Amino acid sequence: MLRALIFFLVFCAVPTLAAHNGEVTRRTMPELSDLALAAMAALGVWLAQRAMRRRARDRQEQD
Repeated sequence: MLRALIFFLVFCAVPTLAAHNGEVTRRTMPELSDLALAAMAALGVWLAQRAMRRRARDRQEQD
């Protein structure tokens, strides 16, 4: 649990480091903040699935 918390806190700092610089340019690829947002969403899905699997496994062991 502590490792997951540290991992989450490290990746929470990524969007603050990826702030836009204010220049208006033509977009040829996603900004770093867009990639960080997608990574955070993927991390959230992974953590939710892990918690649901653990809950299901614990229920099966109790039966």
